[in-house]
Amino acid sequence: MAAELPGEVTPHSTFPAGNEAASLMAPSVGRRMACWLYEGMLLFGVLFATGLVLSIAMNMRSGIDPRQWLFKILLFLVCGLYCTWCWSKGQTLAMRTWHIRVVDRFGRPLTAVRAALRYLCSWIWFLPPLAALQSRTFSVTQAAVLFIGWVAVWAFLSRLHPQRQFWHDAMAGTRLVPAPPRR
Repeated sequence: MAAELPGEVTPHSTFPAGNEAASLMAPSVGRRMACWLYEGMLLFGVLFATGLVLSIAMNMRSGIDPRQWLFKILLFLVCGLYCTWCWSKGQTLAMRTWHIRVVDRFGRPLTAVRAALRYLCSWIWFLPPLAALQSRTFSVTQAAVLFIGWVAVWAFLSRLHPQRQFWHDAMAGTRLVPAPPRR
């Protein structure tokens, strides 16, 4: 018998029908982007505190320290742990605030592996502008326009998905769905 990956389709998996299928449609792009911005503010705090602790522990005295690559990898991992842990529980604090939850393509809770895959796929929001910024020198205004423009294009592309999901969710086999408010 072949081993199945966590969160993969099995012969007994079914896609919800009727009202349940409608509940798997994505919340509005505006609501998801508001959640995205709030999440960015929360992650800034998490990464700021982590960066402070790491820079003290590593005795880093400047931004040109030769160990800067290690510092960046550790921040990437901390961000990944935060996202993976929260998504495998169903929601981050920002998602709870905006009444959104993340599930797999069949409406089931995410496994840690699926949440980690979503984290890696979500870097599509950042990698193209970061790669473009590496190719030449941009002013702060040009860099902001490049980044905001890419985010706007990527968010708009969700309109082309049948359930209006972001494409990194489609790649990861996940979806954002409305969540009822907690009482």
